[in-house]
Amino acid sequence: MIIAGLQKSTLIDYPGKIACIVFLAGCNFRCPWCYSSELVLPLKIAKQPRILEQEFFNFLNQRIGKLEGVVICGGEPTINKDLPKFIEKIKQLGFFVKLDTNGSNPKMLKNLVDAKLIDYVAMDIKGLSEVYKTVMQEGIKFEDIQKSVEFLKLGIVDFEFRTTAVPNICDRGEFLEMAKWVAGKNVKYYFQNFRAEKTIDPNFERIKPFDNKFLEDFIKEIQPFFKECKLRA
Repeated sequence: MIIAGLQKSTLIDYPGKIACIVFLAGCNFRCPWCYSSELVLPLKIAKQPRILEQEFFNFLNQRIGKLEGVVICGGEPTINKDLPKFIEKIKQLGFFVKLDTNGSNPKMLKNLVDAKLIDYVAMDIKGLSEVYKTVMQEGIKFEDIQKSVEFLKLGIVDFEFRTTAVPNICDRGEFLEMAKWVAGKNVKYYFQNFRAEKTIDPNFERIKPFDNKFLEDFIKEIQPFFKECKLRA
């Protein structure tokens, strides 16, 4: 497991908690609009400075009583077999844990929840099934994404779904189908507008983001089907 970054404090990435963010390198997706290529592409990961696990836990020990939670993101954290042990060490220090995931490993997700190792899950919804075929590497199944969605909707753990709205990837009709797919009275669903900067595919840096008014109007339409549905900055 490669720890490739640490943000020492955040007030917005873990709802209701003061947290830090630990970035794990490596991903089984290749979303062309992704702006974290240094955590996704092997050649860039190899050049990325690394943080020793002991260094990370030394930091956490110094923040006991000051931070409430730890956000684990990537890349895709669940590709790491050692993730449960890593989180267990965090929990032993008394921190809440939020997992950011693409939902491609429903078995690990369920195991982490059942073991009470994670307290909050944010799962990305990339698009409909055809979109996933273009971003997932060989061996990844859309059925696994569906399993993760259905598991989270059981409400065993606090969770949210979120979508980056990317022109040329999804249009209004597809957003509506996605909303129908993940809808539920216990579901929080957030949209964020695409940022045309340092994308994995440089062609996406020339794409003009959606007008915020378009997304705000769409969200107003689907809000009744969710516990909460908003546009995030």
